[in-house]
Amino acid sequence: MTDEKTFKEEIKVTGEQLVETVKKLVHEANVRKLIIKDDKGNQILEIPVSFASVGTIILPMLAAVGALAALLTNCSIDVVKSK
Repeated sequence: MTDEKTFKEEIKVTGEQLVETVKKLVHEANVRKLIIKDDKGNQILEIPVSFASVGTIILPMLAAVGALAALLTNCSIDVVKSK
């Protein structure tokens, strides 16, 4: 079991900014998980981020994020990062 320290950061975005923001965050080395929430704070999508999953999991999830962006006007992204 690892004793990795993590912290959470919240980013407020509009639906139009959602896909680009997620793409940028996926490429940051210390990001472990992205949690997309609607403007009421309800969790809509959780994306685990790791180097192994970038090609196989993240690309289809970006399509889902794009579909969400069309439906949401305001949302937030909880970014779980390692220190």
